[in-house]
Amino acid sequence: MPIAVKDLCFSYKQGTPFEKKVLHNISLDIEDGEFVGIIGPTQSGKTTLAQHFNALLLPQSGSVTVNGLITSDPQADLISLRLQVGYVFQNPDYQLFAQTVGEDIAFGPQNQQLRKSEVTERVTTAMKQVGLDFDTFCQRDIYALSGGQKRRTAIAGVLACKPKILILDDVTAGLDPRGREEILAVIRDLHQKQKITIIYISNSMDEAAELAERIIVINRGQKQLDEPVREVFKKPEQLRSIGLEIPEVINVIEKLQERGYVIPSIPLTLEEAIDLLTTAYAQREVKR
Repeated sequence: MPIAVKDLCFSYKQGTPFEKKVLHNISLDIEDGEFVGIIGPTQSGKTTLAQHFNALLLPQSGSVTVNGLITSDPQADLISLRLQVGYVFQNPDYQLFAQTVGEDIAFGPQNQQLRKSEVTERVTTAMKQVGLDFDTFCQRDIYALSGGQKRRTAIAGVLACKPKILILDDVTAGLDPRGREEILAVIRDLHQKQKITIIYISNSMDEAAELAERIIVINRGQKQLDEPVREVFKKPEQLRSIGLEIPEVINVIEKLQERGYVIPSIPLTLEEAIDLLTTAYAQREVKR
């Protein structure tokens, strides 16, 4: 399997008076082709956990194995690992550094010692994958981009290295609704059409419900839940108890159930909610 985590523990400033324990005995597996959401309250350890998946951080105890490679092994080829596991940060300004869009996306392939023609092909393909027109954006100054365009460029720069696993860390934070929907559409396409394994870190329960197939809930550095998405959202009180907001469609369904509507399943999207509510309303009218 691509990722296997066993009894992972990690602290910042370990061995000092300022030591802060962040992860506590976490074990999990992520299979090839999955779309896994990692959710949890602010400072719960989500990002710290995910940064172990491409060896930005190494286990202090326990182990992380990625595509058969044990990340804490002194002989491990971590450069090769990071090409297989791409990481897109929440703030694209931490990731973009070249003058133009094309130069930034080309950086990774160039460092793989590829021929110029192959680098160009990778840049073109990656830009197409994220919906950036090559002729329009290749020579565009990075600082002339909108927030959504910067995020697409950051994703394209990672995709140009052809990773098998893509980690996306709260990549819609701060975007307006249009920019958010554009990024979510790109992510759906990468998973459904490109078959990339995606690990999606988010504070948005609505996005997690809409995108993920499986959800891992982290709270205070511990794994609270690890189940298919629909099963997780059948536990709204448990999620609320650790400070997570429930998707709005589920809140609406709960209110209607309190008023006597019989709704047999939990909707994860607005479209599902409309279908369920239409059926529930029709049945209620027939009973009357």
